[in-house]
Amino acid sequence: MPFDTRVKAALDQPRTGWRAYLPAADTLNFVLTNHVPRALLTYAMGWFSRVRSPGLTRISVTLWQRWSDLDLSEAAPGPYRSLRDVFTRALRPGARPFDDDPDVLCSPCDAIVGACGPVLGTQAWQAKGLTYRLEELMGPRAAARYTDGHFVTLRLTATMYHRFHAPADMHVHHVHYISGDAFNVNPAAVRRIPRLFCRNERAVVEATLQGAGHDIALVPVAAILVASIRLHFVDVTLHLRWRGAHDIPCDAHVARGEELGWFEHGSTILMFVPRGWTLATGIEPGRVIRAGQALWRRIDGSARV
Repeated sequence: MPFDTRVKAALDQPRTGWRAYLPAADTLNFVLTNHVPRALLTYAMGWFSRVRSPGLTRISVTLWQRWSDLDLSEAAPGPYRSLRDVFTRALRPGARPFDDDPDVLCSPCDAIVGACGPVLGTQAWQAKGLTYRLEELMGPRAAARYTDGHFVTLRLTATMYHRFHAPADMHVHHVHYISGDAFNVNPAAVRRIPRLFCRNERAVVEATLQGAGHDIALVPVAAILVASIRLHFVDVTLHLRWRGAHDIPCDAHVARGEELGWFEHGSTILMFVPRGWTLATGIEPGRVIRAGQALWRRIDGSARV
């Protein structure tokens, strides 16, 4: 069904009782953030966020804090000369300690946990009633590594800390950049747009856990107003106008907690692990988690980090 037809169907869906107001708001959010010129708005936001004006930045941040939960109390001291500086802010030393248990893989970022659980063959679920195939998300070669493995969806909101880190000591050996759309990735869109993560711009970061030989994959997915992913270990910023190589071999050894890169607004990271790991206690959809907290726990000797 064409996207425009799905939008109209969502708007025309009958609503009754007290629940009528929530679906209406949810649908309005969906339409306003997806039924728009997404690439144009993303380019415009990228331009505006780079305007170097301390005065404009202070005004923008004041308005942003008034209408959201933006909290800069943990941020490293400025100065913030642009909104991009705020989006990509570092934190004060020690603000995100990483669990040092060798049987734990840490969360790479601050996030709200979305869909998570086992991969069925190479099929993962996006939301109730919606699934996607790893072959489409990351390509058949990478997908084969996570057959019957496990996954977690980590959503970064616009006000969160946007940098992401190594979940364990690991060797990053390949990055596959996949150009795509810039749909919103908030819950309203995730529940409605089939194969959403497979349609948006993304980077598949493949790594091997040190001392284990087991692969893990981090898939940062861009979105409307974001579409810019910085990866330090290959010294590039991937974005909708990227014209460089899409397959980027690399040879980067990174330590647990070491910074890997950042988003320039907020988006989603999908994380895939093979069999031998299970989600840590308390990790479930809706849970707010910080970078460094236990995300996965080893359940047999074969997956030791």
